[in-house]
Amino acid sequence: MTFGIKNAPAHFQRIMDTIFQEEILEGWMVVYIDDIIIYSETWKDHVQYIDRGLSKCTPINLKTSLKKSSFGQQELLALGHKVSGLSVGIDQNKVAAVLLRPVPKNIREMKFFLGLANYYGNHIKMFSHITSSLYRLCSKDVVFKITKERRDEYERIKHELTNAPLLILPDFELPFKLYIDAACSQGLGEAFHQREIVDGEPREGLICPTSRQLKDSDAKYGASL
Repeated sequence: MTFGIKNAPAHFQRIMDTIFQEEILEGWMVVYIDDIIIYSETWKDHVQYIDRGLSKCTPINLKTSLKKSSFGQQELLALGHKVSGLSVGIDQNKVAAVLLRPVPKNIREMKFFLGLANYYGNHIKMFSHITSSLYRLCSKDVVFKITKERRDEYERIKHELTNAPLLILPDFELPFKLYIDAACSQGLGEAFHQREIVDGEPREGLICPTSRQLKDSDAKYGASL
């Protein structure tokens, strides 16, 4: 590689995408570096897909590890998430160690915490708003000082991470609900919901919340649709 090993992951990803291009385009395989996920609606299809995937590996001497493989699962852990055919949640094992850490004492520790929180930000409503003060704390022109407001914000993020709702998969045959919050001067957010049936009872499930911080110029505008 011309630019050294720092580009190895991206180079390997392109190779894997090329090898399994047909399977990926057909919509039953996801490949991330050396992790391959095969999913299907029926067991018959699943067996056929696994056979097709493995048959691509043999001619090019691409080996798989049986110890690291699992087959026929209803849910699995992937890239820090617990994924099933109905929902996506946070893998609490990935965040447990970080949540036990004390309040960050410097910018480096704060950036580490915010990096983890941001990775799961799409599970938390108004994420940009509740992290705004901590992000400002990482600016060069701001003295690093943990005030009560920032400590409360830090604890709230930890609470949201450990109690984050499962994100349900959308059903495009059913109506959606869109909730918008633009009342805060520091940020705005929205959340897509849809009614689902759980244990025979109707319940409104969260599909995806999004949010962003407002710049000073943005905050001068009024809320409108």
